[in-house]
Amino acid sequence: MIGGIFPVFNKEISSTSTFKSKPAGVKCMGFDLRPFRWTQVMIFAIDEINNDSALLPNISLGYRILDSCASPTNTLRAALTLTSRSEKTSPCPPAISALIAESGSTQSLAVAGALGPFQVPIVSYFSTCACLSDKTKYPTFFRTIPSDYFQAKALATLVKRFGWQWIGAIQSDNEYGRNGIQAFTEEVKKHGVCIAFIGTILRTYTIDKILDVVEMIKQSSVKVILAFVPEGDFYPLMKEVVKQNITGIQWIASEAWITAARPSTPEMYRAFGGALGFVVKKMAIPKLKPFLTHISPYADLNAAFVKDFWEIMMGCRPVSTEEHSGTEAAHEVCTGTETLMNSQDVFFNVTQLRVSYNVYKAVYAIAHALHQLVFCQPVNGKIVSPCLNVSEIKPKEVTAHLRRVNFMNQFGDDVFFDINGDPPASYDIINWQLRDEQVQHVTVGQFASAANSTYKLSIKKEDIVWRTGKMVPISVCSEVCPVGTRKAQIKGKPTCCFDCIPCADGTIANATDAADCTACPREYWSNERKDECFPKTIEFLAYNEPMGIALTLVSLLGASLSLATMIVFIRYRETPVIKASNSELSCFLLFSLFLCFLCPLTFIGRPTVWTCMLRHTAFGVTFALCISCVLGKTIVVVTAFKATFPGKNLAEKFGPVQQRIIVCSCTLIQVVVCVLWLKLKPPFPDMVLRHSNKKIVLECNTGSEAAFYAVLGYIGILAVICLVLAFLARKVPDNFNEAKFITFSMLIFCAVWVTFIPAYVSSPGKFTVAVEIFAILSSAFGLLISIFAPKCYIILIQPEKNTKKHVMGKL
Repeated sequence: MIGGIFPVFNKEISSTSTFKSKPAGVKCMGFDLRPFRWTQVMIFAIDEINNDSALLPNISLGYRILDSCASPTNTLRAALTLTSRSEKTSPCPPAISALIAESGSTQSLAVAGALGPFQVPIVSYFSTCACLSDKTKYPTFFRTIPSDYFQAKALATLVKRFGWQWIGAIQSDNEYGRNGIQAFTEEVKKHGVCIAFIGTILRTYTIDKILDVVEMIKQSSVKVILAFVPEGDFYPLMKEVVKQNITGIQWIASEAWITAARPSTPEMYRAFGGALGFVVKKMAIPKLKPFLTHISPYADLNAAFVKDFWEIMMGCRPVSTEEHSGTEAAHEVCTGTETLMNSQDVFFNVTQLRVSYNVYKAVYAIAHALHQLVFCQPVNGKIVSPCLNVSEIKPKEVTAHLRRVNFMNQFGDDVFFDINGDPPASYDIINWQLRDEQVQHVTVGQFASAANSTYKLSIKKEDIVWRTGKMVPISVCSEVCPVGTRKAQIKGKPTCCFDCIPCADGTIANATDAADCTACPREYWSNERKDECFPKTIEFLAYNEPMGIALTLVSLLGASLSLATMIVFIRYRETPVIKASNSELSCFLLFSLFLCFLCPLTFIGRPTVWTCMLRHTAFGVTFALCISCVLGKTIVVVTAFKATFPGKNLAEKFGPVQQRIIVCSCTLIQVVVCVLWLKLKPPFPDMVLRHSNKKIVLECNTGSEAAFYAVLGYIGILAVICLVLAFLARKVPDNFNEAKFITFSMLIFCAVWVTFIPAYVSSPGKFTVAVEIFAILSSAFGLLISIFAPKCYIILIQPEKNTKKHVMGKL
């Protein structure tokens, strides 16, 4: 015998006990056609099995079905009644071998917890709470509907697919609702979805509690709400939502109410139209319709619930009914000629069975388990003999065989249970649509388990009717951050609520809703929109820019003047002015000045390894040569001045050879310094980013600051020595006093290079190079003009003064 518990009546009539008499029996109201059809499917399946020669041959299954009134208390009372042996009906009646119960998870928890220790197998057709998969607490519980664990994954995947990040949730105040929302919350958090609020309802709640949830919905900014609630608990809230005309909400439904008949009305569609939800796959059982249409209170006067069913369908009481049944209102007595054969009621539509099909599979699963137990082998169509007496069947053994059940039914479905007693997960996605003024449950997609414990969601977006029309509704706490901005969490609010902060300079966000801005590479900078990095402007002192052209022309002009002066000196080398100024040192000096004027050309243009090494070393060596020549001339003037005193013979000791030694030795020291510099830490081309965020300055890194300043310092020491010696010889009593010109030139040279250092350090970018070039040209022109301009003036403009008498004349 198989037991069955169904919520045929959906509400218990409460009564107050007076404790003066025996309490009255349980009375229920609210006859529900949907659970009644489940009872008929169970009876139909048992009849099919009893007529099947392959499945349980020569054994007839019996059944006993009780009503639970959708109450955990009554469900438990019914379960204990079914599993107990009654002495009134038979001296040794068989107890049930298995129990098919119940629709609500709360009711199933009560039954599974009570019957589990007695090893009575329970197969549920509509209880989805994931908590029931706990085999340590509910070892004998099985079900033919997937667990809410899978439904939560399906709902979370649906929410992710449509990009909803800010949603509300409604739960029933029982294990089904609380566990379902908890599992759903854990799943959607993985996708960055936030739950704005969780409202709690129950069918027994007062209207004030219902209104509190309604107000919560009205005050929230969410546009998508999940209702993880059984239909009986959700219906009072649905009526209040419609009453207050709360529209514009996209509802997501759990399998408990999305296909329920009572709320599927045009009136409810005004607020809940376009609802999406998951249900188990539908199946058609063609042979069921004739069975349903032959239901009649006249066939079996004691058939349970049939009289109430007849009153609902026909609107009248059966002829033999003496007392009013449990329906809400009394009806006239039927004529006895009524029939269901031509009824078009949805009750008889057997093409889209879902929960009913679960009941059907539950009966067959128990039958296959019994067959394996009794015949010691699975169903294979062969005639077999029992290996166990039916009277020896124990619920514990049925439970063990249920765990091993695995067969394909006549509709091609594989029926089996995993280690948690759950079937494979497979759902249809249902969309509420209004067609011909009737709410239709249209299938718009599927969700099923795939290989490697993954799940696949397939959905036809174009077939969905949304509450907002054809456009997918948007539900976010904060609008999507555009490119060029990042999300900044608002303190005290969920992660889905944020401000959009523009990216800082040098960082970008090239995607919407960026969590952080990405720094541009070193050679790039962000554009104005902060959504793209563009290459920084390369800056260096180029030949084709105005400053580069001007410096190049000035440099070439200086070099040309040096060559011209050298030509003049060579042409007039026999004249007194040239002879008096030491022609050999003058030519060396002019040659070094020529090189000094060419040095700036290595500073202009894109820096390379060779130009970087050349520019600083060439500058150091040429200027050392230049100042060494000036030093030689200064020493000649000083020795000549000292030789005018009696007993002094210095001029003879400081001849051309000594002068060459002075020049070469002083220059050689600088050459050694530069060679060491190039060997140890040579200058190299470098990119400087500190001057501007949008520019890269290409310049030559000195490599060694110490070497660079050593070169400058050495030139400075030579210049200071020249300045001191020339100052001492400034009062030479000649008309042509070269010491004065050298003194003046050294003053200019020292002034230029003293001011160069702060200007060089503080100048940004390519102006650093320009300052260095300016210092080179200024000091070179100072030497050229101060020392050689007076001589050239006499030679070329006033040749009459180019005589020995004039040159040696006393002041």
